[in-house]
Amino acid sequence: MNSEFTIAVHSLVYLAYIPDRMASSEAIAENVSTNPARIRKVMSCLRKAGYVDTREGAGGGYRLTLNPAVVTLSDVYRLMAHGSLIPNWCSGNPEMDCVVGSNMQEVMHEIFCKAEKQLEAYFGSITIADVLGQIHSCEEC
Repeated sequence: MNSEFTIAVHSLVYLAYIPDRMASSEAIAENVSTNPARIRKVMSCLRKAGYVDTREGAGGGYRLTLNPAVVTLSDVYRLMAHGSLIPNWCSGNPEMDCVVGSNMQEVMHEIFCKAEKQLEAYFGSITIADVLGQIHSCEEC
């Protein structure tokens, strides 16, 4: 899985935490512990998909546009990381004479596709509001 998914979730949760304010890429980057350029790249994807709105200039930044109780981790995963569970390389070669070697790529691809569907289903049961709620419950510990 790629780190853009984690950055996107963290950024959305942070914006849900400060719903009445805009957050600059610098403020989000500090909260996420990464650099602002990386945040701007992720936020650009989220903006194009309608999850955040932007305002330029002094006092500008990013604001969550959707209800955090509606946005699921599955939505964010499909946007930022879909297909990343499937490795770029798999052992075997369809041209081999061995039944194991010649079929391993296809079999492993199917296994990873099923795993990704299960992951998306699990992520579909968790919203940005749920993640924020877990953070709030950690404060009480």
